[in-house]
Amino acid sequence: MNDIILTTHRLALRQWREGDDAHAAAMQTPAVLRWLQDEALPVRRPGSVVERMRAMQEEHGHCFWVVERQNDGAFLGYCGLKRVDAAGTSLTGSLEIGWSLAEQYWGRGYATEAAVAVLDHAFDQYDVPFVVALTVAENVASWRVMKRIGMTRRADLDFDDPAFSDALNPTIVYGIDRDQPRGRPL
Repeated sequence: MNDIILTTHRLALRQWREGDDAHAAAMQTPAVLRWLQDEALPVRRPGSVVERMRAMQEEHGHCFWVVERQNDGAFLGYCGLKRVDAAGTSLTGSLEIGWSLAEQYWGRGYATEAAVAVLDHAFDQYDVPFVVALTVAENVASWRVMKRIGMTRRADLDFDDPAFSDALNPTIVYGIDRDQPRGRPL
């Protein structure tokens, strides 16, 4: 079965497989979770990552796909698309791009490379006028990737997400319209 969704020069983005929960759990270090999980609140999405991503793929035709390095099959993390499901925003239902890589793969351009491919895929496959990305102001590495792929800051769309404490609010928004030029990997 071919479960590859996208390929780039160095990467393959694929569907989730049995056994990937262990890879995803191994990358959940404090540095990775710093901007994704709020210690002041209960875990937002318990259970199997594989099951959640497969359900999202089935329902919407996309999810946050596994990112593997092509030359050795190393599990780097994930990158893909989901529908905004945060409360407190007018963006609910909009197409959102997101990514997270294991720490040992930071700073090598993998997130940008994967995100450019996913952004191109979003506009090629889905009839959406724009795509957004969500983060917090302190997550400098994430918003740098957003800028590299051609996204611009949309302070007018920022919101407080009640699923997070004040420490991870407000959620800041970057966006890119279909007709805007997109960045390229380094």
